[in-house]
Amino acid sequence: MTDAALSTAAAATVAGPATGATPTGDPAGPDPLGLPPRRQAAGVAARDRLRRGVLALVALVLLCAVWEGYKAVGSPQGTRLWGAPVLPRTTDAAMPHVWSVLAELGRPELSLRDDRTVGESVLRGMWFSLRVALAGFGVGVGVGVLLAVAMARLRVLERGLLPYVIASQTIPLVALAPLVAGWGGRLHLGGLDWQRWMSVALIAAYLAFFPVAVGMLRGLQAPAAESVELMRSYAASWWQTLIRLRLPASVPYLMPALRLAAASAVIGTVVAEISTGTRGGVGRLIIDYSMSASSDATRLYDAVLGAAAIGLVMAAAVALLEAAVGRRWGRHA
Repeated sequence: MTDAALSTAAAATVAGPATGATPTGDPAGPDPLGLPPRRQAAGVAARDRLRRGVLALVALVLLCAVWEGYKAVGSPQGTRLWGAPVLPRTTDAAMPHVWSVLAELGRPELSLRDDRTVGESVLRGMWFSLRVALAGFGVGVGVGVLLAVAMARLRVLERGLLPYVIASQTIPLVALAPLVAGWGGRLHLGGLDWQRWMSVALIAAYLAFFPVAVGMLRGLQAPAAESVELMRSYAASWWQTLIRLRLPASVPYLMPALRLAAASAVIGTVVAEISTGTRGGVGRLIIDYSMSASSDATRLYDAVLGAAAIGLVMAAAVALLEAAVGRRWGRHA
């Protein structure tokens, strides 16, 4: 059977029968403004992005307002409930003002190496950690997808590997990071010596592969048995069924998994940098700035904000990937 016929059959099995379609074939019905369906969908997507951007900005403003409000009315010794501390102290050393944290970015770091500002150091650390997180994210996604395809192909692999995939996430990352760094320090791949950042990327990949493997496997198994049987009736091979039916059906499951994987990669990168003492990234800045946090915590908060900004960049990258995949398979999914 031709690929075009298989594509038509797969689209019918994934999307289901069209109900309430208009004579023009547009399931959304005619646009009262007379806009083409593509322009109408683009306008809806643009309004949705604008709405989410405004909501994110409002949430940030509210968070800053709650921070300053609690600092104004909270106890300098912290809030306790039945003797147990539930809210932090409001002193400047423990909870600085928002504008103090932002102003610290422009002050010199007073380093012996150069006279760059705190903001420049945070940006350099962000750039280093972002590259390591992207490397770990890419490796983790690749491993997760391969595992999911293998487990979907052979049920015995799913029964044998899935429990270990789940159990792998129970190992404490703080204990695992020094072990991986110690093992990696003794590796020599041909003429390439194992670098410390590679250990950090490997730990990030270790956290990133799990949500991708589980989400992708669930998506590959999402098509109904009737849909799979229909593809078999067209004499489609397993790989053709994978490409035409299972992969489009897995998109709604894969995209949330990628968001979790991106966040996990950032967390793994920062924690691994702290645990292994890798220089150049945000994790090392957190260690350096925490040494003076007892008297002035503004720089420590700057480093933490840098780590949060890396997470936002990773989330934006996944959103762009989601838009690209949606153009290809979103209509089927």
